[in-house]
Amino acid sequence: MAIKPKYFPIRSDYTQVVQLIITNPNKTFLERMGLMIAGTFIIMLLVIVCISYQVRFISRFEKIFQIREDFSYAMIHDMKTPLTSIIMALKFLRSGKLDNRQEMKDKYFDIAENEADHLLTLTNKVLTISKLENHKLEMNRTEVELTPIIDKLTEKFKAKSQKTVNFITEIKAETAYADAEYLEEVLSNLIDNSIKYSDESVEIKISTAQDDRYTMMKIRDNGFGISEKDIHLIFQKFERASAVKRNRRNGASGFGLGLNFVDQVVEAHHGKIFVSSIEGEFTEFTIYLPLIES
Repeated sequence: MAIKPKYFPIRSDYTQVVQLIITNPNKTFLERMGLMIAGTFIIMLLVIVCISYQVRFISRFEKIFQIREDFSYAMIHDMKTPLTSIIMALKFLRSGKLDNRQEMKDKYFDIAENEADHLLTLTNKVLTISKLENHKLEMNRTEVELTPIIDKLTEKFKAKSQKTVNFITEIKAETAYADAEYLEEVLSNLIDNSIKYSDESVEIKISTAQDDRYTMMKIRDNGFGISEKDIHLIFQKFERASAVKRNRRNGASGFGLGLNFVDQVVEAHHGKIFVSSIEGEFTEFTIYLPLIES
């Protein structure tokens, strides 16, 4: 938009006149400065994005630091208990007070042996997860009989658990294509979790089935269940270490390696694992292992 005042005569006969035209400077300014303004806007946008990324990075770093701190606390707490039991048992055995009480002596030997096995299991689990994450562990997959493994585990947990545990088995698939040792450890971890996160009377149903692609194994319990906000986190490494309050409430020890181990081993078998749960009612894990590759 331009302002055009009246003509001003230079000569009295109006043969020559002058007119001052004042134009809007915005157009000229935008034409000359538009590129600079656009560049400035892009730079400001990049600065905002960088600041946002830095904030997210710092927040994530703080979360990782907190998880490491929680894990260290949980690991020390979980390893302290068996070490204390071993030391106590060895002191009693060495004192000579149990020399004439063979039954009690055997009991303390069993305590020391079981707690040492517990520590060894934890150590092996950490090493196995590390190898799996770095793709340095190969699964020795063969056709495995499922019934002997399931029978062995049910008897084991009935004998060792201080809770009343009732197992229901429904075997429709007799075999799976898997590494027998690691498959047993996977099922053992899931059963152990079911017992830990249940009341004093535990019912666990173990079932197997098969279709044209997979062998399916399900472990369902009547335990505490998993909340909606936690269910997508349970397979993350050290997840339970960052849920110390929940541990104390439910009385379960450990530092969150079990389910991550299960997830890693199933993945190494080229399989899949899913969980469904209703808090206060049940939790069910379903494992899919591919059939023998042709």
